[in-house]
Amino acid sequence: MRAKRTLLLSILSGIFLLIGCGANTTPEIIMPEHPMVSAVTSEPSSVSPAQAVSPDDNTEKSGTQTAPTTGTNYTVYLITMDLADSYWKSIDDGCLDAAKELGNITYKWTGPDSHDDTLQSACIDDAVANGANAILIAANSKDGINASLQKAAESGCKIVYVDSAASYDCVTALSTDNTIAGKTAGETMIEALREKGITGGTIGVMGVTVDTASCVARENGFRQAFEGTDFTLAETVFMQDNADNVTNAVKEGLAQNYIGFFGTNEGTTVTIGNAVKEAAAESTVVGFDTSDAVLSLVADGTIYATMQQNPKVMGHDGMTIAIQALEGTYTDTNTTTDTGVTVITKDAM
Repeated sequence: MRAKRTLLLSILSGIFLLIGCGANTTPEIIMPEHPMVSAVTSEPSSVSPAQAVSPDDNTEKSGTQTAPTTGTNYTVYLITMDLADSYWKSIDDGCLDAAKELGNITYKWTGPDSHDDTLQSACIDDAVANGANAILIAANSKDGINASLQKAAESGCKIVYVDSAASYDCVTALSTDNTIAGKTAGETMIEALREKGITGGTIGVMGVTVDTASCVARENGFRQAFEGTDFTLAETVFMQDNADNVTNAVKEGLAQNYIGFFGTNEGTTVTIGNAVKEAAAESTVVGFDTSDAVLSLVADGTIYATMQQNPKVMGHDGMTIAIQALEGTYTDTNTTTDTGVTVITKDAM
């Protein structure tokens, strides 16, 4: 028994030694009360300084360059709406890249396990309590998290929105111009239907929640594209963290001879595609985002087209501007950046 204990202690000591050696170079996976998906501390950067972005108006172009920090260590949190969609991982990848370029950044990605204002507010409060100097956040709703954002700002924390903004003041907001992107999606569907000789009929629309500003804007733009046509757009069905809501709506729509479906984000797009594929139905599907699941459905022809956003740019440039704001080289407030979309079809892959 003593020999077994000695062997176990030796193994554990070796493990602790290995962990200690790699703490500053390998992203650390942490599971606190609010799950932390990415956590990494970057070393000082050797990148040559780049000029801070200083826009002439309240709209910037994406592609902000990074400059190394002055040597002060900053703690930056990314807080997303949930941790499920791979879309958020792309924003995280951009943040990680910028943190490594900038150096002296302690960076952590966290978020609630569902779309909920109270849970996301708790994540903000936790970030502030843990010393966040800046928070990059994809806001779950326009007004529901403002109280926590105000507390964060009053503590000296810089607020940067990525993908979806709340109504509270910020340094900058980086996102797709979702109304324009939604209109592009609508025009893409109209073109696809007319190529099939279809000039009228009902189209299903699937949203995330009634308060998810980015997806609501996409829906509004999508509906604008159909003004003056003979197509009918059904009332929006919201997923509400339950894929069955969308699956059942698609089944009902197919039974009523809907000619197409629109998904406002990755989750709704994949769910629509899977439901149409399972039913072996002929329907024109247009959606958003380019996860492996979405692209697979585009490649096999189930989804006609998807709008490719640039979430990695949002994360990279959001991190960069947050640090510039902390160091006083970026002094504007409430600016916006349209990171754009590209239409992806089977032929364009």
